[in-house]
Amino acid sequence: QVQLVESGGGLVQAGGSLKLSCTASGSNIRIYAMGWYRQAPGKEREMVATITYGDSTTNYADSVRGRFTISRDTAKNTVWLEMNSLKPEDTAVYYCNVINHLINYWGQGTQVTVSS
Repeated sequence: QVQLVESGGGLVQAGGSLKLSCTASGSNIRIYAMGWYRQAPGKEREMVATITYGDSTTNYADSVRGRFTISRDTAKNTVWLEMNSLKPEDTAVYYCNVINHLINYWGQGTQVTVSS
């Protein structure tokens, strides 16, 4: 089992920045990839950014590319999402995702609200 602890959400004005973090803990950790997804009210959950553990290959949604940066520390089993130039449409609950032994684990979610 893997437990995920997220932090860093909050309320920010448009154009501002936030940084989310997620730390994985548990037994038998062998992470393939970590990432962030988000879900806005009335919408489906969507991928925001992912990063593989081995070679740090990153993938971003078109809507955030150039504004958001994902990074990880394998020694700390931690992934961050630095969000700049935030827009009201970035408002959502952001979920950390970890693929460990090919099993998906999800964090509890952290609210990000961007005011116009």
